[in-house]
Amino acid sequence: MYFLILNSFLLSFSNPPQKSWGFFAHELINRQAVYSLPPEMISLFKKELVFLGEKSVNPDRRRYAVQGEAEKHYIDLDHYGDSARQLLPKYWPQALEKYSDDTLRAHGIGPWSTYLTFLSLTKAFAAREKASILRLSADLGHYLGDLNVPLHTTKNYNGQLSGQTGIHGFWESRIPELQAKNYSFWVGKASYVTDPQEALWEAVSRAHAQVDSVLRIEKELSTAFSESQKYSYEERNGLTVRVYSREFTEAYAAALHGQVERQIQRSIKMVADFWYTAWVNAGQPDLSKLPNSLEAPQDSLRPNSKIRIRLHDH
Repeated sequence: MYFLILNSFLLSFSNPPQKSWGFFAHELINRQAVYSLPPEMISLFKKELVFLGEKSVNPDRRRYAVQGEAEKHYIDLDHYGDSARQLLPKYWPQALEKYSDDTLRAHGIGPWSTYLTFLSLTKAFAAREKASILRLSADLGHYLGDLNVPLHTTKNYNGQLSGQTGIHGFWESRIPELQAKNYSFWVGKASYVTDPQEALWEAVSRAHAQVDSVLRIEKELSTAFSESQKYSYEERNGLTVRVYSREFTEAYAAALHGQVERQIQRSIKMVADFWYTAWVNAGQPDLSKLPNSLEAPQDSLRPNSKIRIRLHDH
């Protein structure tokens, strides 16, 4: 039954729109994470599989409408130099002491903001607020997925600084669209995360370490393909759009040696681990019978009205 559900889900995205790590991969990541949860959590999460998948893209929808949302999806580590991991405090209050609020938000607050969403989910579990649990679980899955995307960790987020504009959607949308049917999604059972903030920074650092290969391999491979070989045209939602060709996509994915698949797997495991940890930290409440509740307020990391939203592909 599990594989029938998975195959049906993948087939439903045989011709999806090209949105960030989003309308395909984010739904896939959230849905697959459910299968790593313990029975006590699956009693709720499996029944809400469709909701968790569909709402996984809500943060992307808010990104263009809600001020303060865009910077939650990324962090430009290279803005802080080669020693960014050592320079940037992993705790938000200490970060504010070292850098201005404007500076931090202008270059992304992904790890800090994601931790606050995790804390909000923990509180929702403790309060047994079903609507908030589901909404925050979907949001947290999105943010964790974003932090595992290499191009969410660099100023050159869409190759615009290296003459590779479009590589963002290519890496995180086009490749999984064409190849996810061959990926392995079983990542094992959810594990307790003893230091969530450190885990977030480790994920970001690991993703950032792959930025060079993401850009370099695409540039090297492009020399072997003519323009007509590199791109093709497909019908999407009644429109003819230019996309990276299947041949170029497959060659790039092969040269990356499964990098996209690995990052999706890491995202799935991380989402399951963080959902599970929030539930454990909340005292492992019984999720089999939860009363419906009003939505809880958003996390406490408020947007700064002076910060301009960066409408890019981060």
